[in-house]
Amino acid sequence: MKHVLVAAMLCCLVVNGYSQEEKQTASVEKSIFGIQTGAVGIWIHGEFKLSNKFVLRAETGLDMGVWENSYNNDSGVLLGPVFTLEPRFYYNLNKRLRKGKRTEGNSGNFIGLKTSYHPDLFTIGTNKDVNIIRDITIVPTWGIKRNIGKHFNYEAGFGIGYIHFIDKYNLSTNKSDVAVNLHARIGYKF
Repeated sequence: MKHVLVAAMLCCLVVNGYSQEEKQTASVEKSIFGIQTGAVGIWIHGEFKLSNKFVLRAETGLDMGVWENSYNNDSGVLLGPVFTLEPRFYYNLNKRLRKGKRTEGNSGNFIGLKTSYHPDLFTIGTNKDVNIIRDITIVPTWGIKRNIGKHFNYEAGFGIGYIHFIDKYNLSTNKSDVAVNLHARIGYKF
């Protein structure tokens, strides 16, 4: 009888041990802050966790632009401010975790809805007399984000969406158009 009880207890321990094994689930980080640069600007950003796979990315920075004045045949390059909010869905975190790949720093593939506003606050560039036509863009974007070491990362993305111009000078007859988001950035995570 003792042997039967011991065998039954061992079976219960083994079954209990297997039932306690948890399936690992990847999750985005609670909050991330960093700075990124690319060929067309510099930005600071924060990503804030909404759920295991959703974040809200808030970003501000300077976008590069090219301007031209056909009246006096003048042109130049400038940097202007931009403010961006982008909800992101990191859809392959569990797959990366199962394959033993890194997910810290929200390293994964994402789908986002990038919403940006370019105000006419100031410009940095070759001519101080240039005003920016304000605009709002809404661009569904697919992208990847990967970490290099503990603090460095790179990101690339592509999307096609909508741009609406807010022209206080009435220079533009076309108030909306197609917007393209094509970005490649390297960055540092604090």
